[in-house]
Amino acid sequence: MPMPSFQPPLRTLMGPGPSDVHPRVLAAMARPTIGHLDPAFVDLMDDIKVLLRRAFKTDNEVTFPVSGPGSVGMEACFVNLVEPGDTVIVCRNGVFGGRMKENVERCGATAVMVDDPWTRAVDPQRVEDAFKANPGAKALAFVMAETSTGALSDARTLTEIAHRHGALAIVDAVTALGGVELDVDGWDIDAIYSGTQKCLSCPPGLSPVSFGARAIEALRARRTPVQSWFLDLNLVLGYWSGSARRSYHHTAPINALYGLHEALLMLHEEGLEAAWARHALHHRALRAGLEAMGLRLAGVDGERLPQLNVVTLPDGVDDAAVRQTLLTDYGLEIGAGLGEFAGKAWRIGLMGQSASRRHVLTCLAALGGALARHHRAVDLGATLAAAEAVYAR
Repeated sequence: MPMPSFQPPLRTLMGPGPSDVHPRVLAAMARPTIGHLDPAFVDLMDDIKVLLRRAFKTDNEVTFPVSGPGSVGMEACFVNLVEPGDTVIVCRNGVFGGRMKENVERCGATAVMVDDPWTRAVDPQRVEDAFKANPGAKALAFVMAETSTGALSDARTLTEIAHRHGALAIVDAVTALGGVELDVDGWDIDAIYSGTQKCLSCPPGLSPVSFGARAIEALRARRTPVQSWFLDLNLVLGYWSGSARRSYHHTAPINALYGLHEALLMLHEEGLEAAWARHALHHRALRAGLEAMGLRLAGVDGERLPQLNVVTLPDGVDDAAVRQTLLTDYGLEIGAGLGEFAGKAWRIGLMGQSASRRHVLTCLAALGGALARHHRAVDLGATLAAAEAVYAR
């Protein structure tokens, strides 16, 4: 008996990523595939670089999407800029700071850890103290928008500290790009990476990166070869350079790049500031509804991401059972807690196309129904009214 074609269920994606993908992006990805060295595709590559520079707010020539998810963008930054014997100060206030540590150590370098409580932003004073205790550190690495905890750190201030101590700033913006203010040139960030599946609302599989002049200088001054052939910028840029005569490096994910181009066009049409404001508005409405439901967000005011909301589980509520009810009965996906938050929190994403009034109200109604199903009474009318009051202001 032949195996049938796969037909995915229809879901509303409000977890930590991927986010809902707009039909324009899906339609773009269905366009005819052409060769990765076709002149028409070369033109598209140049357009993507221009649009990415706008999204990052940078003039960095070395701004392009790495073929792979955000984790590959992370690795691209570390393997190109970190060598055996280097010291890197790594900030850890969630799961992904820990992944930075692993990257540093796999490069043969020493990771000096600056630990902050989960849900809290990175403490600039602790970073300052770490540099004073480790003169000559080559780089500071930190997660601007920590997906595991919903914490937003001050990338501008942290980058300034790194530069005062003669170090590079390597920034994880996987959940930040397109959702909160980010200004690579204005903040003088040296190396930054992101992902397509969060606030860009593109399917996963590409990682936008940008490298500034200091980072390129550090790359050229390396004493040892870049340990990854695939991610070696010296080779990759032969393909992503501005020249029409690009050298073959790897077969790019052509249709995925069609989708990224369309997603970036949509972000450009909306405007960066408008996109940031949209994420903030829907965060306020979601928060109002959750609080009316008797739930609370983790973290503190001023340090929360609008696009990734970590909700503390109320006593007596079965995390997995509620999420399963949401998925099977309402077609709604929210995320489980990671690391220290496993079984203790939900992660609700308001990213890209999932940051809308429809998504907020759908989520609140579904969550109220699921909690009622699991014997926790919710005043759904008050919940939705609280959210609507935010939109009415």
